[in-house]
Amino acid sequence: MNLRRFSKRKPVSSLFCACQAYWLNDSVFMNFCMKNPFILLAIISSACAQPQVLPDADDAAYPAIERFIAVMEKVRKSHPDAEKLSYDQLVNHALHGMLSSLDPHSSFIHPEMRELMEKNQEFDPYIASLGMGIALQDGALTISHVVRHSVADQQKISPGDALLAIDGQPQAKSSLMKICNALQKPAGAKTKLLMQKPSHPSPIEVEVTHLKVYDRAIVKKLILPQQAGVGYIRLSQFTATADQEMEQALDELDQKGMKSLILDLRGNPGGVLDTTVRLLGFFLPPQTEVVSIRSRLAAPESLKTPEKQRGNRTHPLFILIDRQSASAAELMAATLQDLKRATIIGETSYGKGSVQKIEPMSGGTALRLTVATYHSPSGKTPHHAGVTPDHSIPFSDQDRQNFILQADENALTPEQRANLIPWQDPALLKALALFAK
Repeated sequence: MNLRRFSKRKPVSSLFCACQAYWLNDSVFMNFCMKNPFILLAIISSACAQPQVLPDADDAAYPAIERFIAVMEKVRKSHPDAEKLSYDQLVNHALHGMLSSLDPHSSFIHPEMRELMEKNQEFDPYIASLGMGIALQDGALTISHVVRHSVADQQKISPGDALLAIDGQPQAKSSLMKICNALQKPAGAKTKLLMQKPSHPSPIEVEVTHLKVYDRAIVKKLILPQQAGVGYIRLSQFTATADQEMEQALDELDQKGMKSLILDLRGNPGGVLDTTVRLLGFFLPPQTEVVSIRSRLAAPESLKTPEKQRGNRTHPLFILIDRQSASAAELMAATLQDLKRATIIGETSYGKGSVQKIEPMSGGTALRLTVATYHSPSGKTPHHAGVTPDHSIPFSDQDRQNFILQADENALTPEQRANLIPWQDPALLKALALFAK
């Protein structure tokens, strides 16, 4: 049946008539709609929507829906794995693929994924240095969840991916505990994972570098010995209390004679937006517009630095970023760059400047959808673009590993400490050279 002939003028009523006619005249479509009424409602509601800009006309929905149903019925008729061919499973996995194709941060959570998460509440093998959880599902080792902006997320590892081998060793017959032990490595260590993604016909190998896991936001604060009066603060994440830690760190360094500041945001995955705005208030005047949130369905929302603050610090400011600086870290760097308050040094950042919203859906499912983007004062967004530094300083793999190890020198082995002594941080050297001018 051709649905397009019903789509001349009134998309909602014509689509309903088309579905009604198809229901009455086609037993396949009737069975499909009886078992999945929420799909019919979704089709009708999508026809009702009036988005600002879409790449195609309303009429394009009809052939697409026809094609979807035709493919699904062909699969149900011919595929040998009958246990995988229920309408719920096929539609849920199709929706999962649709959301995953939009951006790395949108996803469709279906009942099978929720069951994994609920089972893992009792024993949740979580690899913090990679930011991912693992589980055994039907005897197969599976990624149960991935933390946003983590190592796993940046390597495009997703819930539902199968983990076949670790450092070349197959894991099919290993216990969950042994697998966890194989994945627990110190900061800077590398692991090769052989992954099987549902959307790929063959396995792919991914190499990941383990990061240090912090229980606080500021992991280093000192007056640099290389140059008098230059303070250094490394902010590892934007936690809810990061602004309190930052204020204390700034006070301590001021008492030690700090005249200028290097703020290190390398490897920072972001965090709480409100904290970011409060942190910006330490370096900008009160009520400065710093971040705007823009969506297709609402007027832009502007966020300003706090009206009341203890004092405005006017130190010359340099910010260090790298390819793993993401989200709130990018917003902070971009805002201070736009307002000519800081000089940015390092690599182009990760490129995550979007807002996600989680909405419960029917049938025990949920939708995690990107609904807006963040913008710095110039109107630019780091989304998909990242923040371009004022001074680009590339980091080699060895530089990156040394930077990770340097964060916790007390935990180093004698050999690691000896190898680290001659290393000089290229981004930090550039900042010091610019301060000296």
